[in-house]
Amino acid sequence: MMNDEPVSALQPGSDAKSAPANLTGMGNIAETSAPQVPDVLSILPLRSFVVFPGTILPLTVGRAASIKLLDETLPQTKIIGLLTQRDETKEDPQPQDLYPVGTAAIVLKLLRQSDNHVVIVVQGLRRFGLRKIVATDPYLRAEVELLNSKLPPHTKEWEATFRNLRDSAAKLLELTPDVPEQARAAVLSIEDPEQLADFLAPNLNVETAQKQAILEELDVAKRLATVQTAISAQLEIAQIQQKLQQDVQSQFSEAQRRAYLREQMKAIQRELGEETGATDQIERLRKRLEEAKPPDEVLKQADRELRRLDVIPPASPEYSVIVSYVETIAELPWSKLSEDNLDLDQAQQVLDRDHYDLEKVKRRLIEYLAVRKLNPQGHGPILCFVGPPGVGKTSLGQSIADALGRKFVRMSLGGIRDEAEIRGHRRTYIASMPGRIIQELRRAGTRNPVMMLDEIDKIGADFRGDPASALLEVLDPRQNNTFSDRYLDVPFDLSQVLFIATANYMDAVPEPLRDRMEVISLPGYTEREKLEIAKRYLVRRQLEENGLKPEQCEWQDEAFRRIINDYTHEAGVRELERQIGAVCRAVAAQVARGKAERVTVTPEKVADLLGPAKYVRETKLKTSQPGVVTGLAYTPAGGEVLHIEAMRYPGKGNITLTGHIGEVMKESVQAALSLVRSRDGQLGANPEDFRKIDIHVHVPAGAVPKDGPSAGIAMFTALASLFSNTPVRSDIAMTGEITLRGLVLPIGGLKEKSLAAMRAGISTVIIPKLNEKDLVDVPEEAKQKLKFIPVENVDEVLSVALEKDGSPPPSESKAA
Repeated sequence: MMNDEPVSALQPGSDAKSAPANLTGMGNIAETSAPQVPDVLSILPLRSFVVFPGTILPLTVGRAASIKLLDETLPQTKIIGLLTQRDETKEDPQPQDLYPVGTAAIVLKLLRQSDNHVVIVVQGLRRFGLRKIVATDPYLRAEVELLNSKLPPHTKEWEATFRNLRDSAAKLLELTPDVPEQARAAVLSIEDPEQLADFLAPNLNVETAQKQAILEELDVAKRLATVQTAISAQLEIAQIQQKLQQDVQSQFSEAQRRAYLREQMKAIQRELGEETGATDQIERLRKRLEEAKPPDEVLKQADRELRRLDVIPPASPEYSVIVSYVETIAELPWSKLSEDNLDLDQAQQVLDRDHYDLEKVKRRLIEYLAVRKLNPQGHGPILCFVGPPGVGKTSLGQSIADALGRKFVRMSLGGIRDEAEIRGHRRTYIASMPGRIIQELRRAGTRNPVMMLDEIDKIGADFRGDPASALLEVLDPRQNNTFSDRYLDVPFDLSQVLFIATANYMDAVPEPLRDRMEVISLPGYTEREKLEIAKRYLVRRQLEENGLKPEQCEWQDEAFRRIINDYTHEAGVRELERQIGAVCRAVAAQVARGKAERVTVTPEKVADLLGPAKYVRETKLKTSQPGVVTGLAYTPAGGEVLHIEAMRYPGKGNITLTGHIGEVMKESVQAALSLVRSRDGQLGANPEDFRKIDIHVHVPAGAVPKDGPSAGIAMFTALASLFSNTPVRSDIAMTGEITLRGLVLPIGGLKEKSLAAMRAGISTVIIPKLNEKDLVDVPEEAKQKLKFIPVENVDEVLSVALEKDGSPPPSESKAA
């Protein structure tokens, strides 16, 4: 059953906001004359509310007895009595449960919303007191006595009391939020003290019993004093609140004001169901930061950025920049480390499983593991694998990661020219992002991966900076524990990362960068090594990729040798794998068509499937003749055999150089010629011949660029053979740089050159004396097939290289 009480939106005394409605209503009633109140009234009980004369307000009526009262009384008279209950919880109040003084009111309007819910609009008329109860069922009826108020004499003191109350009430309304100006005007327009007291009493912030006491007080002076006391207390509180609010506002900065307003806007959005989720996003970011466990200084920086988000609108471009920055910090593996597999035997098995030979590299990695086992806090080394394409430098990095039990990330540096690729972009730029080092670590999810820096020798440089210089800090174990990416602007520890760089040759790598790395050479493979790699790895992989089973395609060793010698020309095994794959695809086609269930790959089968041989290898000279020498050269693809040819003819002492040779090799020819002319007596040449003949030196193949000083002794031997008319032994190859004093200087790439000599069928190799120490790197197979003769000067070269039965050259005059 519903209570008989005012509609909540207009409850006087419930809060300050309800005051204007009642005050306005009071002002309108004051101008009308009150109707006659009968002696017997139907009594309507009220819960926790007191109605005063002059008040207009709506009441909700829900009790069945109260609705019956309205239905039966209103057709007879519009005036009813309103009494307040002593206990608001009583559902069926009796006469003793009601206060004895109430207000006679006229019902202005009745709205029936349902059978058990009626809204009436009443207007308070006069105070009355209960004289006699006439009926209690079905509703209360009683004889009433109208009560008249006692007014004091009109004096200046009384006038001052009245005006003080009116001014206090007007000021209170002025300090009360959301009160319209009409309410204050209504108060100031009241000239009757009793009317003013009854106008203000319903809106006092006091208990119901106190309001009832004001209603029962017939002495207007005392009534005004009671209302004045309550108004003064409320006014003092309102003044204190206003002062506090002004003090707080004076301390608000513009940013704080915006933050306060933004919080209110968020609250409104939540009420409307339009919340943007920005607050939840900030909290999620803060939680992710705590889970990432970055260092304290990094956490402080991120926290500063999060606090900035509180004062930046989500629609601002800077908002998304800060969110991306904090997300990057939260995603970095500040405290996540992979546990190293320190079982040396197991690591050795993984390396042997994935790669054949490469004993030097494997030994170095096992040493690194041993050091990690003894000193877990040691810095990671910076390794650099140098070798021709296809020897397994990049795939070796993956095997190292598997052996260590770490994550593997690969970063190709070939062709990058922007320094920001390494160090990142500052956040002031649009679409800025961290450098690739930080990005790869974020993807890896661990602080100690194996990071492969591929093709470090192919880094470029232009107006955007020099990436190779930016790598100096990254690849220094003593500095990279505080690596600072420009985007992050906080230090990140890279000392636990195992960096492995790869390069085809080191000449293009700047010296400071080269100094920071431990260079490990991976030379080209011998024929035997390629055969083993093909049998163990390449065929198995190609059979799997082409859907063949091992029993469906069997290979003979000679078939591998045919492919290695006739269809590939490389130091590595990439082209070898491609040719093996071509044969496997042809076999797969036969099996798929049902033409064969099992195929054995023979040398003849290889020739039939791959066609004519693609490469004809340089071999040793078939015949010996003066002026022709076999030299050795090193290229990024491995070692090569060079047949250096020299011839002379009548002329004026000029020299012609052909074969696409570079400046350094041209200077070697000039030095060799000067050395030959200085020894013309020893070689049997006539000094006059050098002024009457021209010399032509050619180095096949003419389309391949060639440069370097290591062909110096070959050039000298060719010219010495030409002028002494003595052939050079066809089974000898040589390499070494010469000086004008005839000394032989050391060269590089001895292993690759030795392998080239072995493939060409050479039996003897002349090398500089100072290169004897490098013979330990030459494969044992090459040492068994080749005879190495160390020399210190050109005289020793000629004593070994020239045939003993040479004859002096004819004079130029006779030749002419």
